[in-house]
Amino acid sequence: MGRHKLQYPKDSVNTVKRYKVHGVYDVETVHRIVNSCPILHVSFNSSDQPFPVVLPMIGQLGSFDRPSADLGDPLELYLHGYVSSRIMNLAQKSTVDGEEVQGMPVCVAASHVDGLVLTLATFSHNYNYRSAMLFGYATTVKSDEEKLYAMELISNSVVTDRWKHTRQPPLPSEMQSTNILKVNIVSASAKISAGSTTDDKSDMENSELVNSTWTGVLPVYQTIGDPIPGPYNTAEVPEHVADFVNETNEERKQRSLKAAEGERRAS
Repeated sequence: MGRHKLQYPKDSVNTVKRYKVHGVYDVETVHRIVNSCPILHVSFNSSDQPFPVVLPMIGQLGSFDRPSADLGDPLELYLHGYVSSRIMNLAQKSTVDGEEVQGMPVCVAASHVDGLVLTLATFSHNYNYRSAMLFGYATTVKSDEEKLYAMELISNSVVTDRWKHTRQPPLPSEMQSTNILKVNIVSASAKISAGSTTDDKSDMENSELVNSTWTGVLPVYQTIGDPIPGPYNTAEVPEHVADFVNETNEERKQRSLKAAEGERRAS
């Protein structure tokens, strides 16, 4: 019997309102979108200004208490930042009016574009995309053990196995200048759109329009180029870097091509 897939319960915060058919709530799908996104956009409120703050940050989902947990399990989000940045200072505040709070409320967005969908009418042009939203409470990681766990987790999300191929452990000054935010996730959801073109029936029955207008999908995927050695480098490109480049590029290409196949789900 297969393992039951965990779902994020639908609530007033995470439920997809527009194009509900594209909403996805299973934990593994949401987590996979987040962990494959090189930049996460973290939103929070600051009392010193009227506008919400949005920061691009590097982060990764994991579990310090359960290191063997996979993407289908409940996880926390770890975000890397500078010790004296505004978001870190706000998260450091553990009390409000003398009462303990869960942490600083944050929203985290992850987005990928897999294709440009070109149709007969500009109104029906579309993206193939994958996006996810996390809602939770952020606190700063206090223990060095959990901090090191998060730093290794995030480093290896940039380039697989990079942590063990660099100088370790971090210097005391590096540990002091780096802070890690831990987001306990309360709610989350994903929104995914994929498939080929679709148009209004009247447009598709217009032979003049069909014969004069190219329709189809332009696959979109980010590629990693050939390694360029630094000015003081004396080493050959290591296997873990070469493998990462080749495997990542192929995976992204195939994902984009697959997203262009099949019928688009009705909105």
